[in-house]
Amino acid sequence: MSAPILRRLDDLRAATRPWVLAGERIGVVPTMGALHDGHLSLVAAARERCDRVIVTIFVNPKQFNNPADLEKYPRTEEEDARKLARFGVDALWVPEADQMYPANFATTVSVSGLTDVMEGSFRPGHFDGVATVVTKLFTQTSATDAFFGEKDFQQLLVVRRMAADLDLGVTVHGCPTIRDIDGLALSSRNLLLSDRARTTAPRLHEEMEALVEGLRAGEDFADLRARAVARLEKAGFTRVDYLDLRAQDDLAALDAPDRPARLFAAAWLAGVRLIDNIAVS
Repeated sequence: MSAPILRRLDDLRAATRPWVLAGERIGVVPTMGALHDGHLSLVAAARERCDRVIVTIFVNPKQFNNPADLEKYPRTEEEDARKLARFGVDALWVPEADQMYPANFATTVSVSGLTDVMEGSFRPGHFDGVATVVTKLFTQTSATDAFFGEKDFQQLLVVRRMAADLDLGVTVHGCPTIRDIDGLALSSRNLLLSDRARTTAPRLHEEMEALVEGLRAGEDFADLRARAVARLEKAGFTRVDYLDLRAQDDLAALDAPDRPARLFAAAWLAGVRLIDNIAVS
């Protein structure tokens, strides 16, 4: 059975009030729609851990620093609702714009430190938009638990920091990245790839895996990185924004994986920006 689609905050609060009074765990899965198996894995995790599950769909204008990127972001609400039907979701929160940002809205939530690098450098204001909308979604839904994918690992750390700093009482769960059979990390933006670009896109993950193998063999990170970037550009990627080795806890830049680390990448292919990260043991 399909979950009720709620668009007004009064309706959402009327739905959640009995759950809160009963002391039930409310899991929220924040999304911008165009749902794929990665999102659905988060819904399954929420269903397993929580009494109630709310999936949110809101294409948040405050986390886009490029208006054209916002305009072309895929919107597939009806199909998304069909995909969620089998999970027994309790509510689908699809707020109208004025429910998120009413007239004279003037508050921004900002997390320092973790947002100064990688996505924060290349997308100014992005994480302010993320932190602001997620704070609102947590409070609107009365969430006790929230589920985010590790594909956006920097975002996951930012949300955890924000939730802890603001005493929101929400446990933020990180769930493994879901990949296609060829290794490409699932993303709503993959829908924007042409057939030709889609065949090239897995090269990003392949080069990342090769780089990690080089690190495990004791090779120099700077040399490995330079060779990987050159191969990606030869394969058809037009620009590599970053290919960084960073500490898993605070995103400090590393020259070698001498503490728990992850390799992070963002690269452009046929006008689509792909991001990925993998653990380095």
